[in-house]
Amino acid sequence: MIHVLSEQRCYDLLTATTVGRAGYVREGVVEIIPMNYAVSGHDLLLRTGSDGALSVLADAGATVSFEVDHLDSLGRAAWSVLMSGPLSRPAPEEAAALVARVSPWPGGERDVPLRFRITRMTGRAVKHESQ
Repeated sequence: MIHVLSEQRCYDLLTATTVGRAGYVREGVVEIIPMNYAVSGHDLLLRTGSDGALSVLADAGATVSFEVDHLDSLGRAAWSVLMSGPLSRPAPEEAAALVARVSPWPGGERDVPLRFRITRMTGRAVKHESQ
């Protein structure tokens, strides 16, 4: 059975993990990349490298998508939250604090903080009905 999730439930689920996928169009092709994130009110905080595609998109104020999900194969249940909104760089006085809140798994030079402002969010959950 598929259930549409309320906006509040979607926000609650965002705090259940720290990895999602950012989606955007580059040179006419959809690209989707995994990213670590942190929740800050109704925004997501991200970190990227200065030469990363998301850094360029943030400078342009581009709208991107972000998806977070969870799958329980044994329990035959899953949920997914899909968001869209503009990507931007935070004000310089906020930058250091935001960088400290997000820990990218790959490490490296991901010292550019980004703010993803959620303007649209939908969510669904599915659970297999036992027969």
